[in-house]
Amino acid sequence: MTQKSNYINQVEECVSFLRERLPFIPPLVIQLGTGLGGLGRQIQTELILPYSEIPNFPHSTVSSHQGNLIVGRLDGTPVTILQGRFHCYEGYSSKEVALPIRVLALLGARTLILTNAAGGLNPSFVAGSIMIIKDHLNLLGDSPLRGPNVEAWGPRFPDFSLPYDSCLINIALESATTCGLDRVVTGVYACIPGPSLETPAETRWLRICGADAVGMSSIPEIIVARHAGMDVLGLSVISNVNDPDRMQPIILEDIIAAANAVEPQLERLILEIIRSIYVEDRTG
Repeated sequence: MTQKSNYINQVEECVSFLRERLPFIPPLVIQLGTGLGGLGRQIQTELILPYSEIPNFPHSTVSSHQGNLIVGRLDGTPVTILQGRFHCYEGYSSKEVALPIRVLALLGARTLILTNAAGGLNPSFVAGSIMIIKDHLNLLGDSPLRGPNVEAWGPRFPDFSLPYDSCLINIALESATTCGLDRVVTGVYACIPGPSLETPAETRWLRICGADAVGMSSIPEIIVARHAGMDVLGLSVISNVNDPDRMQPIILEDIIAAANAVEPQLERLILEIIRSIYVEDRTG
């Protein structure tokens, strides 16, 4: 069996498994990152599936990622929540990392709201801000689209002139105002392989490249979502801001604590975004 056919079989097996078990197919997927799994507590749950019970789903090895697929309703809106994600530094390929998004897209999901925790590079940022991603730099050295293309899943050369949906960005900005959140910014997100954190020289170089924040996740999922025709909104919690000339140690526990502190604001923002999308869908 070729590598392509093996991957197709894995995806199709997973699609069939979930199609038989999901109470309905929500059009909206929310993927929660480091320290940001609490939104799952607000959902009116109809189904919880641990990743370990879903065939061919990777298994998260990071303690801050809970590892559940949750289907239910947030403020009346049908959603699928991916409570935790996978990373290339865990040993997975980009294709494996993005498999859950590929599966949900094939099931009919049309919109992805993705969150992560990131380190700030823009000196005007402050820790505790929420950055709406307007563009990204893929520095993983890998792409989930590498290898033979499955034409039924998306084009060989997908256009990325607008990777993040401008309408969703505007809705997010308006929702931040509605929620009274004054630390919401826009910027460019850079994804590095990890798990080692940035050196002062790398921090300086990333900023020169135009990055406003840096992390180790999200880009494989975003690439697959766009390849599948999904609309994407990315939200990064800025856990810290480092000056390459006065670098401070970056400790994972501090990143998680910072993400946890901002989580209530992020939850309010996401709920308001969902309400706005739902109203626009109902009236448009």
